[in-house]
Amino acid sequence: MLKEIEEKMKKSLEGLENEYVNIRAGRANPNILNKIKVEYYGVPTPLQQCGNVSVPEARTILITPWETSLLKEIEKAILCSDLGLNPNNDGKSIVLNFPELTEERRKELAKDIKKKGENTKVAVRNIRRDANDHIKKQQKANEISEDEQKEYEEKVQKLTDKYVDLIEKAIESKTKEIMTV
Repeated sequence: MLKEIEEKMKKSLEGLENEYVNIRAGRANPNILNKIKVEYYGVPTPLQQCGNVSVPEARTILITPWETSLLKEIEKAILCSDLGLNPNNDGKSIVLNFPELTEERRKELAKDIKKKGENTKVAVRNIRRDANDHIKKQQKANEISEDEQKEYEEKVQKLTDKYVDLIEKAIESKTKEIMTV
């Protein structure tokens, strides 16, 4: 049972980390393109499978499609995404330039990071509550003793503390990354 609880908490943390990957810090990170799908022979295909994605400079992503006929589709997919980037098409590849973030935008992103972190902490605490409810039901049904109940609850609390601490560290490191000029 503890393995299941830890697995759920781990998935919550991984979900947060995946959300943080999509928050851009003014530096080019090819992972922000992970959610973009391109129409490739009528099939929505992840952008990374349609060409080579590289980072030639700190604030630039270069996308070189396997077929030049895909340039327009890739450009359209990027423009339709919520990334707020303008692709530059030179006929062979697409260049994405990342502008320097303003101080105001950095603070806005830092608030968003904290909010997402707090939501993840709430999710972890909900997992703890559900686990404790389950443990109490087992004790009432005489499946486990009171001592075992207390022992399980302590273990669940230790797992909760561990994951809340990991979430705090993730919030801290992403906020630091965003606020660094």
